Amino acid sequence: MLTKRIIPCLDIKNGRTVKGVNFVDLRDAGDPVELAKQYADVGADELVFLDISATLEARATTLDMVMHVAEQVNIPFTVGGGISSVEHVDALLQCGADKVSINSSAVKRPELVNELADKFGSQCVVVAIDAKQINGNWKVHLDGGSIPTDIDLFEWAKEVEQRGAGEILFTSMDHDGTKNGFANEALAKLSESLNIPIIASGGAGNVQHFVDTFKEGKADAALAASVFHFGEIPIPELKKELKKHNIEVRL
Repeated sequence: MLTKRIIPCLDIKNGRTVKGVNFVDLRDAGDPVELAKQYADVGADELVFLDISATLEARATTLDMVMHVAEQVNIPFTVGGGISSVEHVDALLQCGADKVSINSSAVKRPELVNELADKFGSQCVVVAIDAKQINGNWKVHLDGGSIPTDIDLFEWAKEVEQRGAGEILFTSMDHDGTKNGFANEALAKLSESLNIPIIASGGAGNVQHFVDTFKEGKADAALAASVFHFGEIPIPELKKELKKHNIEVRL
């Protein structure tokens, strides 16, 4: 059985970690490099950094942060936000990132997935998908969830897998920040239709939600932010509880 992964997500704005609800109402959650080191020390399996203010000016800040994180942690980490070229990915990997996450740029130009997989290998390419239910159907949203599209979540996930994505990071916008649990039905459907790992994101509020997303949602990894940043769920205790439910984790 493959080990399930616990992944803290750090949303970065102007060099600081922030957290909101349903993608809005942001509040400060601390210095990203310090948080990264703390998470690595307490047993996080991986980290994800998303630059949510990914303008050209922020790019230098992000590269600087990536270098500092790489110096401080010994676990894999993914960087996303505003990535739209092979050159930008090359710079991030050179600074020490292990993987990159692309989202809106992949929808706008799907060939980017192929280009990154061909150049760096599928293991480096995470395609993040933000989606919410509209009239009972899961629809992909762009630009931090602000722009709805007619693209079906499951069809898009299948396409990016075929184009060379190594993982899917699926965030349910309906669940994000609500602490009411992950979108397990959609996650299970994704897991059953794809052959690459699925990272569950959006809705973590308690330990049972993690148990449910691994068992019912069939997720390969679970990502969360505020419950980790504000100390509501300590990662060592979470992993012990998962172990009690016969979920294989790295202690």
